[in-house]
Amino acid sequence: MKKTSKFELKDNRPFSVKAQDFAQSLLFWRGRKKGIIRTRDLKWEDFRFIFWPRNFTEKYGYLGSVPYDSNRKHGLSIFKALLPLVIALDYEAKPKWCPRWVLRFLYVFGDDKSIVRVRNRFLHNLSQKLTKGITLYDYKTKWQDYDLRVSVAAPQYLQDLADDIEYGYYQRGRREELLSNIKKYEPDFNRLMDNKGLSEYLDQLIEKNQLSVSSYQENPPQN
Repeated sequence: MKKTSKFELKDNRPFSVKAQDFAQSLLFWRGRKKGIIRTRDLKWEDFRFIFWPRNFTEKYGYLGSVPYDSNRKHGLSIFKALLPLVIALDYEAKPKWCPRWVLRFLYVFGDDKSIVRVRNRFLHNLSQKLTKGITLYDYKTKWQDYDLRVSVAAPQYLQDLADDIEYGYYQRGRREELLSNIKKYEPDFNRLMDNKGLSEYLDQLIEKNQLSVSSYQENPPQN
């Protein structure tokens, strides 16, 4: 007995609507809709992205969620933090004989310029074959502005690089936060300490300040 998936999307549109949709698909720049999924209408901006990328983000855009230089959290640049990873992903993903505009073309016409949609199955499969499926899926901060999380599909050494970037970004952000809090108590603080030492020193300052406040409340100055 043939098993059907409960996630299968059944197209219940009338034949006339399907025929019209197919005719529109012959105009390659028009988006299509199937179920709840709709592909984009292509614009001239997409062709500029393919052949004349404006910046680093567009140049390597075929890799997925490449950050912009404006992405800055807690005084740290996510763009600069991820720049080595993007270059390493490109080195592993791009065949030496293949120009990047071809990969950007497949990203637009095959993947609909998205990491979750497919515009053309054949071009999508070709893109996956050329790039070996290497993708920068997502990057975000979670509990703190410096708690960076990076999601990639790549060989293990690139996964390790992403982990190292996450750790370094966290340590630098945590250090800035500790120094900022310490200078609220000691504006001229300039000692060389690691994050553990800074954290312990900050706890001492907070405890000392709390004791001073308690002592002041118990023994207020006499007028």
